[in-house]
Amino acid sequence: MRSGFSGIGRLAAGGWTALIGLAFAARALADTVGQPTDGAIDLQPAASQIRRDEIVFHNHILLPIIAAITLLVLVLLLICIFRFNSRANPVPARWSHNTPVEVAWTVIPVLILMFIAIFSFKLLFEEHNMPPPYMTVKVTGRQWNWDYEYPDQKIPAYTSTVMSEADAAARHVPYKLAANSPMFAPVNKVVRVEVTGEDVIHSFSMPAFGIKIDAIPGRLNETWFKADRTGVFYGQCSQLCGIDHAFMPIEIHVVTQPQFDAWVASKVPKPVVVASAASAPTTPVIPSAAPAAPAAR
Repeated sequence: MRSGFSGIGRLAAGGWTALIGLAFAARALADTVGQPTDGAIDLQPAASQIRRDEIVFHNHILLPIIAAITLLVLVLLLICIFRFNSRANPVPARWSHNTPVEVAWTVIPVLILMFIAIFSFKLLFEEHNMPPPYMTVKVTGRQWNWDYEYPDQKIPAYTSTVMSEADAAARHVPYKLAANSPMFAPVNKVVRVEVTGEDVIHSFSMPAFGIKIDAIPGRLNETWFKADRTGVFYGQCSQLCGIDHAFMPIEIHVVTQPQFDAWVASKVPKPVVVASAASAPTTPVIPSAAPAAPAAR
């Protein structure tokens, strides 16, 4: 039995080492910023501080706890399999309760959840505590496209649809992620995003920024992001919304302030100059001749 446990221990250690190696390999694969990477299992690289905090919470708080619980359950299962089988114990024990164990498996999960809640609530407060926004973008989801409106820049709503497969291949951009009329935002600026729906429930999701919020008809939800690097970032509607749910990409271009100002200037409607009507030529009015005086008699 002792040799069996030692072999199992070596197997478990080797498996854990392999998992760690796979994790680092996956992190090396996930180099593409702003879009999914084929074969990668890690989270997308962050483009905002909120996303970095989410990744730290996942990788350094949740994953170690999950791994520890998984290993504990595995060890307990192996003990039950090898120590309490019919061959090792021809005569089974007659007891059915163990008060210290029952207290432990009730109290320890509560303590674990309380420990997780400390970091989880801090992250939730950070996500909802929006700094003063630089601008607001109103996003409207419908089957199956998005409308973007910039009220601060006086840009009316325009529709963003999925780029065709032929156009995506010609431009070397990912199909079903690239959009015809993307959203633009300046780097290092707080952007408030007001999200609503027009027909069914959609979801505005941008993994690189760490934002995801539902677009509900008749309700205006709000989120925000502050991208700290320039580039093109892709997301998708992450709420099942109908037959063409897979064709609702979100493409955001984060650019420098001069580039954003130039884009705004190209989108702002030009003022319409109404030509004044040409004044009609006036005909001089000739006064009528005064009536002749009557002849003297």
